[in-house]
Amino acid sequence: MNVLDALRGRLVVSCQPLPDEPDDPMRDASVQARVAAAAVLGGAAGIRCNAPDHVAAVRAAVDVPVIGLWKDGPGPVTITPTGEHARALAQAGAHLVAVDATDRPRPAPFAAVVAAAHAAGALVLADVSIEAEAHAAVAAGADAVATTLSGYTPHAPKTPGPDLDLLERLATRLAVPVLAEGRYRTPNDLRRAFAAGAHAVVVGNAITSPLYLTRELARVAPGHTAQNGEHA
Repeated sequence: MNVLDALRGRLVVSCQPLPDEPDDPMRDASVQARVAAAAVLGGAAGIRCNAPDHVAAVRAAVDVPVIGLWKDGPGPVTITPTGEHARALAQAGAHLVAVDATDRPRPAPFAAVVAAAHAAGALVLADVSIEAEAHAAVAAGADAVATTLSGYTPHAPKTPGPDLDLLERLATRLAVPVLAEGRYRTPNDLRRAFAAGAHAVVVGNAITSPLYLTRELARVAPGHTAQNGEHA
C-alpha cells in the first residue's frame, strides 16, 4: 500500500476520546475500532488514533492507512515524544506515526524519533504549529506534515476555525504532502482546505466524539447547566 497516495484528496477521520476527559465512555480500544469501521464505511480513506492498543484494534477492524500517535508524558510535547513511543506504534501496525514537531522542550530530539519510526517500518507525519517548524521537520526526515498544532502553542494564536493561511503556505512551499488538521468541522471547511492545497483533511471531534457534539448542542439549550469539564 502506498500510504500517502491512498490519502491524496481524501478525508481522514481521527478516532480519539477527548484528551482531558478520563471518564469519557469512548475511551476504549474496541469502541474506537467500531467508530473507525463506521467512518471507513462512510468514506474515510484513513484513520488517526491514539496509543498502541487502539492502533492494533483499528488495524484489525479496517483496511485503510492508520496514522498512530501516542499522547504521553507531562509535556509540553506529548504526541509521540520518544523513539520508544514511535517504535511501539509501528509495531502495533501504524502506517504513519504522528510526532509533535513543534519547537518546544522535548524528551528526545525530533530527528531521533523520526529515525526510530523509519527503522520500525513506518512513515512519519510531523504535527506542527508554524511554518518554521514544518521546514525543520522535513529537513529532519518527516515524510509529511500536518497543521494539527496550530493554535495550541505560544507561537501560533488560535483561530476561530481552521488555519487555512498556514495550510496554504505549507502546501505551496514544502516538497512533502501537507495534511490539514485542526478545527475542520464542515463540508465547506474541507472544500476550502483542498482548494488551499491540502493533500488530505483530518476531522476528529466533529465526527467521532459524542461528548463534544452533545456539549456543543446542549449548551445553547435555555435550561442547560454546565457539567464537569464544560465551560458555561
